[in-house]
Amino acid sequence: QVQLVESGGGLVQPGGSLRLSCAASGFTLDYYAIGWFRQAPGKEREGVSCISSSDGSTYYADSVKGRFTISINNAKNTLYLQMNSLKPEDTAVYYCAVRVETKRLCPIDLMEYDYWGQGTQVTVSS
Repeated sequence: QVQLVESGGGLVQPGGSLRLSCAASGFTLDYYAIGWFRQAPGKEREGVSCISSSDGSTYYADSVKGRFTISINNAKNTLYLQMNSLKPEDTAVYYCAVRVETKRLCPIDLMEYDYWGQGTQVTVSS
């Protein structure tokens, strides 16, 4: 059974950094698209970043471009999101999600992902 477990969230001051992890099990990280989404209170869930196995290309939302970096450790089946220069508007629950058996390139619509983690809270506040 596919399982995604996020970790690494917490409380950080503006300008600080966090590194989120998503431990994946139940599938091999091959022919997939995997990424991060976030949802703030009262707002819709939005795509943050995504990486495609087809060509290794990445996608970043304009709001995080230049501050966040997505990466994968295939040996550990773990997805990461390095978040730097955090802003209060980055406050949200962050989710990882995977679309398996696909060679599609990112970005991929939220509704097309197969499996989701339960999220980790990131709070950016002074």
